[in-house]
Amino acid sequence: MIVQVQGNVKFPITLDPTVWIFDDRKIEWKDAFQSEENGDHESDQQDIWSQNEYQQKIQPPVNKSLTRYDRKKVLENTYVMPVHHFLKNAETNISAGKARLHGEGQEQEISIDQLENAYLLFAVEGKPLKETGPVHVLFQDGSNKENPITHVSKITIV
Repeated sequence: MIVQVQGNVKFPITLDPTVWIFDDRKIEWKDAFQSEENGDHESDQQDIWSQNEYQQKIQPPVNKSLTRYDRKKVLENTYVMPVHHFLKNAETNISAGKARLHGEGQEQEISIDQLENAYLLFAVEGKPLKETGPVHVLFQDGSNKENPITHVSKITIV
């Protein structure tokens, strides 16, 4: 249930989508594709995340305990995670132009821009994607919302 990001990056990384359910960067499915309709939600989220990231460098975050309501909500919703957070950490090289998505004997190539503006679906109704996962790749514009790229277990930057 892990996803590797490797290839034309400075720092190959391994992602564990099963812990993203507790990550503040996750976005509810119902909110993920509304950014174009209701203003620029993603840039607002990036600004908040940048502030939080800066704050964490000054003072490490303290894990607050979830209330009963929050725990119930987490286990009932479907979530996606923006990919750009991880590409920023892996530091893709300037020469990178494409990304290969690997999984279940399939391989699909997309542009690096498409990947940077994509979401990783990692939980449906609070549960990990065991049958078709570990993650699905969805484009931010919603063009493949009905037919996402499934079974993605490795991303190779080329």
